[in-house]
Amino acid sequence: MNILVVGRGGREHSIVKKLLESKRLAKLYVAPGNGGIAKDAECVPIDEMNIDELVRFAKEAAIDLTIVGPEAPLNAGIADAFSAEGLRIFAPRKNAAIIEGSKSFAKQFMKKYEIPTAEYETFTEVEKAKAYIEEKGAPIVIKADGLAAGKGVVVAQTKSEAIKAAEDMLVGKAFSDACSSIVIEEFLEGEEFSLMAFVHENKVYPMIPARDHKRVFDGDEGPNTGGMGAFAPAEISKEHIDFSVQEILQKTADGMMIENRTFTGILYGGLILTAEGPKVIEFNARFGDPETEVVLPLLKNDLVQVITDILDGQNPQLQWEDQHCLGTVVASRGYPNAYEKGHPIPALPLQNDAFLIYAGVQLQEKNFVSDGGRVLLVGAKADTLKAARAKVYETLAPLKNSRNFFFRKDIGVNS
Repeated sequence: MNILVVGRGGREHSIVKKLLESKRLAKLYVAPGNGGIAKDAECVPIDEMNIDELVRFAKEAAIDLTIVGPEAPLNAGIADAFSAEGLRIFAPRKNAAIIEGSKSFAKQFMKKYEIPTAEYETFTEVEKAKAYIEEKGAPIVIKADGLAAGKGVVVAQTKSEAIKAAEDMLVGKAFSDACSSIVIEEFLEGEEFSLMAFVHENKVYPMIPARDHKRVFDGDEGPNTGGMGAFAPAEISKEHIDFSVQEILQKTADGMMIENRTFTGILYGGLILTAEGPKVIEFNARFGDPETEVVLPLLKNDLVQVITDILDGQNPQLQWEDQHCLGTVVASRGYPNAYEKGHPIPALPLQNDAFLIYAGVQLQEKNFVSDGGRVLLVGAKADTLKAARAKVYETLAPLKNSRNFFFRKDIGVNS
């Protein structure tokens, strides 16, 4: 099969590496890809939001299957455009991707279908938002309604911090159009975990649970990012996984069908294990990043076979390695705020089955330079989480005192 992957980050590189294991793969393209992905697949210089050009290319290159990584083209209707031209695509249509594209839609949907989540209210006027914060107190969570690349969430520990976040979003437009409205919800306490599933209509095939470290600094300090590292499997009991699959993911797939928003693709549940059981923090309509980088390496199945089986209405019979996988993100100094690009990336000693996933990189004269906030991920598999961790941090040693890059030293600690 000729396969096209849409996207340019670490998630897409991880998908590419898994696809390369397939005996069913003929030719693999990535649009637009990055300098690291270019070592593994043919990169096509088409922006992921240029849907018309992507459709044209898919026809010209006789693409048999397209897999979409990032959220923005999903919410712009890439699956609708491909399907209208008879092109096979594994991705939710625009009216289903709204489960991620609008926090307020997702919250209303969960309330309607009795899917456990935090109490909330939606606001478009800052004075009403401030009054609600004064009434509810802190800690409290402020979320931009739309897409904000994983950064549109503030977990405020004080009322003044919450009010500032509401003002930044509604008045200052901190995340531009993403915060024309905001969702304010109760703060939930517990262990967070990510549970992704392959979904087609009302069929749900869960993956293993992962845990993402979203805060920028060690000890879960600082602002939220797109993710600074992850590991899988997260230690969640079978009872809580079964509940999450049946009462959250399955109910969501069923509800979307009732709403005429039938979901095909990856449904990502950002969940938290509270004293009352698992609840939803957020939904995504695609593979999580960086969770994908630690979940896919543990998948025994051929990913091409899995996706084609699901699209054909067959059970893919998912199987998983009896191992642990951990990955740590290397980020540009300053991320998630302002940072410089173009810094050379030192070679890292890949030993002990460690692997590299490239995200924000460019290839300049055979050398990699930084081209984004999250630059790359160093990952490793091992029989224990502790052993996987040791492999990763041994590989990262040359970057320990870097002036241009940084990474969290505590991914997978106390987990």
